[in-house]
Amino acid sequence: MESLAWCEISRSALTHNMGVFRQLVGSERLLAPVVKADAYGHGLVVASQIFVDAGADWLCVHELASAVTLRAAGITVPLLVLGPVHPSCMDDVAATGARIVAYHDETVDAAAAAGLRHGVTIPLHLKVETGNQRQGLEADECVALAQRIVGLQGVSLEGASTHYADIEDTTNHSFARLQRERFETAIAAMDAAGVRPAMIHASNSASAILWPGVHTDLVRVGIGCYGLWPSRETYITALMVDRHDVELRPAMTWKARIAQVRDVPAGETVGYGRTHRTTHDSRLAVVSIGYWDGYDRRLSNQAHVLIQGQRAPVLGRVCMNLMMVDVSHVAEAQTGDEVVLLGASGEERITAEQMADWIGTIQYEVPTRIHARLVRHVVE
Repeated sequence: MESLAWCEISRSALTHNMGVFRQLVGSERLLAPVVKADAYGHGLVVASQIFVDAGADWLCVHELASAVTLRAAGITVPLLVLGPVHPSCMDDVAATGARIVAYHDETVDAAAAAGLRHGVTIPLHLKVETGNQRQGLEADECVALAQRIVGLQGVSLEGASTHYADIEDTTNHSFARLQRERFETAIAAMDAAGVRPAMIHASNSASAILWPGVHTDLVRVGIGCYGLWPSRETYITALMVDRHDVELRPAMTWKARIAQVRDVPAGETVGYGRTHRTTHDSRLAVVSIGYWDGYDRRLSNQAHVLIQGQRAPVLGRVCMNLMMVDVSHVAEAQTGDEVVLLGASGEERITAEQMADWIGTIQYEVPTRIHARLVRHVVE
């Protein structure tokens, strides 16, 4: 059955981006692409397999369910679950061999019990709170929990991590440096107590690009692996610190098809709420995509799509499953034609950054909100 809307994922782009980060961090550090949120909308299993084929040492997920899915798909590299895991799920942790983040006694105790039940040792990674106020513990709390972990059977203290709060939001990285100092203080405190974890990690896409000499043992790379810059500020700073050789290639092209082409006379209104009125005799294409598919309703009356290499403006409100675009200037547009919503057609390109500007958000949100029901096709 032919798809009316789908995403094309470029194997060569994902492989290229992996090569960029491998060159940045070196061969002596573990490179761990983050595949949370359905691999930033690129397809969890599809993207993960490409990353592994391209040399990923580990993969990072947010939910334990994603680790279960990857194991079922035959992915065997180490998996680190970055998000919270309920104590009742520790049997699945043991079965998948996943690493998990710990900052609760209940998590540690449940993991230890599951490890003993299954005859395995579950590796734990402490999360150090350094200024993001999202997950984690202060330095003294980390020492106490680390001591608890090393005193238990069924678990091991494998890692400690933190996460930067604003390194990609500004060209002034004084707070990120403060976070790094706080993290180093916490690690030193654990070291002094004789419970230093074997693996230290803090890097994300922005820090991997901007601070190539500060990666510790494992580098967690998110949006950059998919060919998107974390922000304009990161790109500007990269140029300021002479990272001109960092070329990221977007891996996703999002497409739909024209369902109908029809002539509309001047003065007619278009769509729900009649928010657009034609000023001249027009040709409209009805496109098989809507906000349920992830094409944001805030793109109404301001976005463009690409048809036969030409920009076509969105007219009226984006509907739940359909939307209308003006193809008056695309003479050969017809039912069944491909419509590029995100990506390139001919010499034109619509970027995630541009779509994010239209919506008033960050580009992370653009691919991650594309509905998982849309097929992700791997293309070369």
